[in-house]
Amino acid sequence: MVEVEGILSAKTGGCPEDCHFCSQSAAFDTQVKATPFLDTTEVLTAARETAALGASEFCMVLAVRGPDRRTLDRLIELTALVSAATGLNVAVSAGILTREQAFELAAAGVHRYNHNLETSRSFFGEVVTTHSFDERVDTCEYVREAGMELCCGVLLGMGESIEQRLELIEQIRAVEPCEVPINFLNPRPGTPLQIRKPVGALEAIRWIALFRLALPSVILRYAGGREITLRDLQAMGMTSGINALIVGNYLTTLGRSPQQDLDMLARPAHAHRQPVGRGLSARGGVLPRLRAPRLLRLPA
Repeated sequence: MVEVEGILSAKTGGCPEDCHFCSQSAAFDTQVKATPFLDTTEVLTAARETAALGASEFCMVLAVRGPDRRTLDRLIELTALVSAATGLNVAVSAGILTREQAFELAAAGVHRYNHNLETSRSFFGEVVTTHSFDERVDTCEYVREAGMELCCGVLLGMGESIEQRLELIEQIRAVEPCEVPINFLNPRPGTPLQIRKPVGALEAIRWIALFRLALPSVILRYAGGREITLRDLQAMGMTSGINALIVGNYLTTLGRSPQQDLDMLARPAHAHRQPVGRGLSARGGVLPRLRAPRLLRLPA
């Protein structure tokens, strides 16, 4: 069974952080304008639409460095409302957390918390300067300590080397996520990475397979950028290691129609997939010494 999730940008734009790939940063002149937190009706409507697609998870995403008291209280309120109205598992992505905030969200019923490493420690400073890699790692640790499932993803195609991608795999393993979303850079106008070329389709497939080999137990989710990167090869990714996907639109970019994804999942190639266990750690054995030239021959 493939796990299906819907996400909602519950608070868009105006983020004080300078993540160079993100059009929601206030540091860059992009087409994304800051908007306030969506009202309860808007959030519940989106959650019900997600449930109608047969999804099991609904994630509320906020463009913030981290939640202040008012924001945290709002997330706690909405978690209860969404859960009661739809029966969906509720996930949250609201930036950097303190240990106390993580425990509050867990007590409120948040099932899974998303906080991506995005890239390797050695490359992180090239794309983010307003917070540290360690702050991201600390948040991941607090999430797991509080008892929530950790969703910790990556973004490929920002200029990192093959060796840095392999480094990232080891660092993802170290934080022991339940879920790893695989994002591919979709260069956004106005951001410092707007001129980068998207990752090639076959290169993306190879990295999906490598992430699956290194992380055999995790939920490996198709996320942002798959449409522009993989185009007509998205089904190939499903047989290369992906066992979950986000349906519908992303935070600031359009996805393909939910029906296209549901049709893809209905094809016989995916009928053999087994349910993914909850709470599984990324530590499914010893990570072998990965040598990029031997494992991967990527196009120049």
